[in-house]
Amino acid sequence: MKKRSVRLLAAMLCLGTTAGLNAQTTLWHDPLKADRPVVQGQADDPRLAGTFDRLSEAECEPLRPALRSLSTNSAGLALHFYTDSPQIFVRYGVSGAYAMTHMPATGASGVDLYSIDDHGAWHYRRPDFNWSFSDTVRYSFTPITDERYPGRGYEYRLYLPLYNRVEWMEIGVDSAALFRWIPRRTERPVAAYGTSILQGGCASRPGMAWTNILSRKLDRTVLNFGFSGSGQMDAEIIEALARTDARLYILDCIPNLIGFDDSVFTARYTDGIERLRSRTDAPILLVEDVGGGEGFAYPASVRKNELLKACYRKLTEQGVEGLHYLSCEEIGMPEDGTVDGIHLTDLGMKALAEAHERKIRAILHETDGRESTTRAVTQRREYPGYEWLDRHEALEALNRRQPPRNVMLGNSITHYWGGSDGRYPENGSRSWEKHMAPAGFRNLGYGNDRIENVLWRVRHGELDGYRAERVVLLIGVNNFSCNDDDQIAAGIAALVEAVRDRQPDARIEVLGILPCRNAEKRVGHVNALIEERVRRQGIASFRDVGHRLLGRDGTIDESLFLDGLHPNEKGYARIARLIAEGSGRR
Repeated sequence: MKKRSVRLLAAMLCLGTTAGLNAQTTLWHDPLKADRPVVQGQADDPRLAGTFDRLSEAECEPLRPALRSLSTNSAGLALHFYTDSPQIFVRYGVSGAYAMTHMPATGASGVDLYSIDDHGAWHYRRPDFNWSFSDTVRYSFTPITDERYPGRGYEYRLYLPLYNRVEWMEIGVDSAALFRWIPRRTERPVAAYGTSILQGGCASRPGMAWTNILSRKLDRTVLNFGFSGSGQMDAEIIEALARTDARLYILDCIPNLIGFDDSVFTARYTDGIERLRSRTDAPILLVEDVGGGEGFAYPASVRKNELLKACYRKLTEQGVEGLHYLSCEEIGMPEDGTVDGIHLTDLGMKALAEAHERKIRAILHETDGRESTTRAVTQRREYPGYEWLDRHEALEALNRRQPPRNVMLGNSITHYWGGSDGRYPENGSRSWEKHMAPAGFRNLGYGNDRIENVLWRVRHGELDGYRAERVVLLIGVNNFSCNDDDQIAAGIAALVEAVRDRQPDARIEVLGILPCRNAEKRVGHVNALIEERVRRQGIASFRDVGHRLLGRDGTIDESLFLDGLHPNEKGYARIARLIAEGSGRR
C-alpha cells in the first residue's frame, strides 16, 4: 500500500508538472477582449461589442421570441487572425444542445478553420481527431505551414457554430508564436436575409454553410440574417438590413412564407423591398425557393415562386431600380442536394453558393476569369516588411478622410518610391516630392503585388467613395515568374475594366512595365501585348516611360537602378515628370 501511495503521489506530481508546462507553453486569446472589434460577420454596431450575437439587445426587444433567441446563434460569424503556431487550440462554451435530429454537432455547434497563404490561396485545415463536445467544447489543429516562408504564419479564419449561442471562446497558440487578431473588415458587406437554409441547415460543418462558401469565393463579408423557421420578411429585420451599409442585399424568405396567404406574402415582399430601397440604392437580389425547382416541384413552393416573380416584374415596371432575380433554373439544385427535401446537404450548399456567386459577380461586374491574373486575391509575401491588409485598411480610411485627386496603383516600384510620410523605405523621395506630390498623387503601391492583388484592392474599396481625375497603373513585373505574356496582358485588361467600373470619369493611364535586368526583350514584348489590349478596349491610354531607363544598347542603364529592378533616386527622376504631367512617348 505504501509503494502504491508513493507511485500515485509521483504520478500526480508528474501530472501537475505537465499541466504547468502546458499552461506555460499555450497562450490563450479572448476575441472579446481585443483592443478593436474582431468578430467578423457582425454589423457595424457598437451595441454588439462583447457578444457573439447577430442583433443587439435593442434590436431584439420588439422581435418575436423565436427571432430573439435565434439572433444569438453565431451563424456566419468568424474570427480572423495571424499566427505561425505549430498547433492551434480552440475552446468555448455554448448554451444549447450540441446536435439536431438532422444536423450533426460538428455543424450545429462546431467550428471550422481555413487559412489563406502568402499568395491568397485558401486551404481547409482539418481538425485533429480529438475534439470533444462537453461543458467546454474543444478543438485542436495542426496546420501544415509553408517552409518557404518561415516565421510568417498564415492568415486564419475560424468559422463559428451555425445553430448555437457561443457564450465564450478562446484561441490558444504556442507561447513563442506570433499571434495577432485581424480587426473586423470595414468594407461594405453582402447582407443576406432568409430562413434555416440561409442560417446553415444542414451543413456538416460551419465552413460548408452556403453563405460562408460564398464569402470565401467573393472574399467579402456576408452578414448572415438567417433565422430557422422565422425568416418571414419581418419589418424589424428589414430595418436592421437597411441600417447596414451593404454592397448588396439578398432576400431569400420564401420557405418560411409557404403557409402565408398569397396577399400577405406579396405585401410583405413588396413592403420590404420598397422600405429597403427607400434607404439604399444598393442592388437587391430576390431568390426563389429551390423547392419549386425541377426534381422537387412542391406545389406551394412553385406558387410562391410565381408570386415572387410577379412582384419583381411589377416593381421593376414601376421604376424600382437595382432589383435582380435568381431563379430555380439558375440555381440548378441537384436531387441529392437536400437532407429532407428542404434543408441542404453540403452538395446543395455548394450548388447554392455557386449560383449566388455567378449572379453577384455579374451584378457587381466582378467576373472571375480563367487566368490567375484575372482572379482577385490577397497576398502576404512581404511580411514583416509591412502587413498587406493593414495597408489596405489604412489607405481606405485615408481616402475617406482625404479624397485624393490622382492615384497611382502598383507594386514595390511605386510603394517605395515616396509619399509615405516616412512609414516605409523611400528610394526616390526627392522626385516624388518635386513632381508627384504637387500633381496630387496618392501612392497606392504595395510591395510584391501582382496584377491579381491590385485587382482585389480595386474591387475591395480603394477606388470607392471619391472621384479621381487620373488613375495611373504600373504593375505586372512580379507576374513574370508565374505567368506567360498573354496572361499578363489579359490581367491588365481586366484591371482596366475594374478601374473604369469604379472611376467612370477618371482618365485611366496604363504605364508599360519598366525594364529590368536580363528581361529587357521580354518586357518589350509584354508591353506590346498590353498596348494592343488597352487600345482595343478604348477606355484607357497606354504610355511607355521605361525607355528613359535604357542605355543605347537596349539594356538597362545600371546607374539608374538599385538592383536591376527598382529605380534609384536618379532613375525615378528620369520618369517622374513624365508620369506626373501625363507626357511621354506613346
